Amino acid sequence: MAQNLVLRPERPDPDELLRKVMAEEARERRGKLKVFLGYASGVGKSLRMLNEGVRRRERNCEDVVVGATQLESTPEVKALLDRLEVIALRMVEGVPVMDVEAILKRKPQVCLVDGLAHDNPPSCRNRFRWQDVDELLEAGISVVTSVNLQYIEEQRDQVAQIRGREVQESVPQAFLGRATEIEVVDAPPGACLGNEGPGGETDRLRREQQLAQLREIALLLAADVVDHQLERYLLEHGMGQIWSANERFLVWITPFADAAPMLQSGSRNARRFHGELLAAYVARPDLTPSERTALDRNLKLAREAGAEVHALDGDDPAEALLAFARCRGVTQIFAAHGTHQNWLERAMGGPVDRLIRDAEGIDVRVFPE
Repeated sequence: MAQNLVLRPERPDPDELLRKVMAEEARERRGKLKVFLGYASGVGKSLRMLNEGVRRRERNCEDVVVGATQLESTPEVKALLDRLEVIALRMVEGVPVMDVEAILKRKPQVCLVDGLAHDNPPSCRNRFRWQDVDELLEAGISVVTSVNLQYIEEQRDQVAQIRGREVQESVPQAFLGRATEIEVVDAPPGACLGNEGPGGETDRLRREQQLAQLREIALLLAADVVDHQLERYLLEHGMGQIWSANERFLVWITPFADAAPMLQSGSRNARRFHGELLAAYVARPDLTPSERTALDRNLKLAREAGAEVHALDGDDPAEALLAFARCRGVTQIFAAHGTHQNWLERAMGGPVDRLIRDAEGIDVRVFPE
């Protein structure tokens, strides 16, 4: 005898509902965090932070104080500080630290904190300034702060490889992930060169290329923070998410290319846009032993970067690369362009010039060899 089955919706777990309600209430009580992220010194992140504080105080009528600022300031920064209430730093073991207790007692709506990566002496209530900031946020005080890319813990090694400089202080990238808002202070790389010291034209071009790489990392980091916030929101609200690999990045490998920065940039972009990283080279039988060694070294770097490597055939390298790119739906090509060309290439254009000319619908990014 057939029976009719009645399906009842599954009753939600009361403990799980309570946890969600408590988590939501905690988020509502917690202060909001805004981060001004600079990719190099001199982009003006401290100025932007203080301008934000003045705007909130004078236009939005918010109660704003300055909890920490740099000891040495420009005239522009000093002029903004004169328009804001400053909570004096405390000296602990000869080190200036933020007076967290005084700020908590004062309980402003917004606190401005420069130098997020500052380390406190061991005797302080918190070992790091970012932990001071977290304590203010837990107390319901919103914080506007600033930090340079080189101090983000997970980015330090990569930045050090680009700049050749290491720093000891750091802020966990996960802390930036808690920000309500993150804004890259996006000054053009050329505007930062005044802080880089003297040098000839070659040094200037090299430094400008380094700054462009750092700028790209900072922009992708900020975008990743926003992506993670969106993913968390969707998961918390029971909504699924589907990513598709619409972006495909192709790195042109040659014996003469400085492949490392191209592959690093391609890998970052592929991760950021959930895309694919490809690398291709045009097989040539006339390579010298040293050129073959250089090509093998670059191909090894491509495989280590997780690129899908392809060997192409063709008398015209640019034509072969473009044909492959169109076949695979590539959206960006990274290529190295040398400054030394023979008279025919100067008159007619070399392979990279032809690639740029004929790559209709595909972006071409050119790196120095």
